[in-house]
Amino acid sequence: MLMMPKPDEAILARRYEIVAALKAIVPGEGVIDAARQMSVYESDGLTAYKQTPMVVVLPETVAQVSAVLLYGHNNNIKIVPRGAGTSLSGGALPLEDGILLGMAKFNRIIEIDYENRCAVVQPGVTNLGITKAVEHKGFYYAPDPSSQIACTIGGNVAENSGGVHCLKYGLTANNVLGIEMVLITGEIVRLGGKHLDSEGYDLLGLMTGSEGLLGVVTEVTVRILQKPETARAVLVGFPSNETAGQCVADIISAGIIPGGMEMMDRPAIHAVEEFVHADYPLDVEALLIVELDGPQVEVDHLIERVSAIARKNKSMNLRVSNSEAERVLFWAGRKAAFPAVGRISPDYMCMDGTIPRKKLPEVLSGMAKLSKKYDLAVANVFHAGDGNLHPLILFDANKAGELDRAEQFGADILRLCVKVGGVLTGEHGVGVEKRDLMPEMFTKVDLDQQLRLKCAFDDRGLLNPGKVFPQLHRCAEMGRVHVTGGKMVHPDLPRF
Repeated sequence: MLMMPKPDEAILARRYEIVAALKAIVPGEGVIDAARQMSVYESDGLTAYKQTPMVVVLPETVAQVSAVLLYGHNNNIKIVPRGAGTSLSGGALPLEDGILLGMAKFNRIIEIDYENRCAVVQPGVTNLGITKAVEHKGFYYAPDPSSQIACTIGGNVAENSGGVHCLKYGLTANNVLGIEMVLITGEIVRLGGKHLDSEGYDLLGLMTGSEGLLGVVTEVTVRILQKPETARAVLVGFPSNETAGQCVADIISAGIIPGGMEMMDRPAIHAVEEFVHADYPLDVEALLIVELDGPQVEVDHLIERVSAIARKNKSMNLRVSNSEAERVLFWAGRKAAFPAVGRISPDYMCMDGTIPRKKLPEVLSGMAKLSKKYDLAVANVFHAGDGNLHPLILFDANKAGELDRAEQFGADILRLCVKVGGVLTGEHGVGVEKRDLMPEMFTKVDLDQQLRLKCAFDDRGLLNPGKVFPQLHRCAEMGRVHVTGGKMVHPDLPRF
């Protein structure tokens, strides 16, 4: 009599079969299946959730990516794409029954075309790596997230990343001209190119910010810009968050579009100064960094206007950078805000929501009340110019209940953002972090329509499942989609 294998034996046999198939597609050291070696892939920047993947595959060619995706599609296997793993929303959280597709070996700059002011790069090239490759010619790549030294351009496309200079020069979506991508069926598709725009539907815009749910990017054509003739930064201290927030609104309403405009509150200022020693004033409640760039005569004129607006808003301290080294030091503090806060708290949760600029004082006041409600400190650093907030909630995961309180605090911050007319995310994406908050912003009709689009690209729901959508669904039965509400606690996800 033929004995059926035990369930665990069947699972092991299935895993062995998948690993063997992947090793045939990506030979050599391209497949990692040992638990200890896979542990480095168990989470991304949202370290509250961890999961060891079933297997990790590291392809080196587009053909290999295509073959892996086709194998997954034909055998109904889930696949999670991953770049550098710097995502702060759990966008690259692995699945124990899924393949983790790492794109780190796609790290070459293919072409630099100065005449067309663009560069063609593989998705594993770091954000800063693009600027380093072209700066000797006086060019740079504008989007500059704080993690730019490590984050990859493929991940930037997936999350539509921004940075401190996104106010004037835009997010990733405004600086990507074309991509090559592979669909779950293995089909290789090109969208856009070196030309300014293309006919038909804006599929390039659709892919930028799609969080790995629609396809895997294998090549990116980005816009590169000439460095401005002059760039100077103004460092301004204020007696309150409200006066700093009003200064931001007044600068924009005056028709001034700075290259970057960032704000930090007192806890963030002190943490950064102890870490970087950027000579920030410590007797202020809020600090604003305003960078003006362009022709020198224009920059000088705008500095005078910004200074006048700052004084009108009761600024306590105002300094203008007098050298490139001083300008870089001003920004070094802001760029190091996240690791600086990590020195003063065992753990922190970095939130990401966007609000109308005029609502900044109201939201900051609301966050202060929430801080008292949950008995957790918060340090605020954000892209003040475009209203993209990054509150850092400080907690200790070793203390019972603090992680739960931090998540509830964060959820209430995002609900507040939506309430005042804002959105759940500016550049970090939805991932698993904000997944269950999507109904706060979108109706059932909205979410159903978004899911239909997902199903058009991924008919079996195999690409990065469990991210973004708070719904259980089958693409073949979209008429039966059920929307679940929820809070920002994920009992179905592995905690550390």
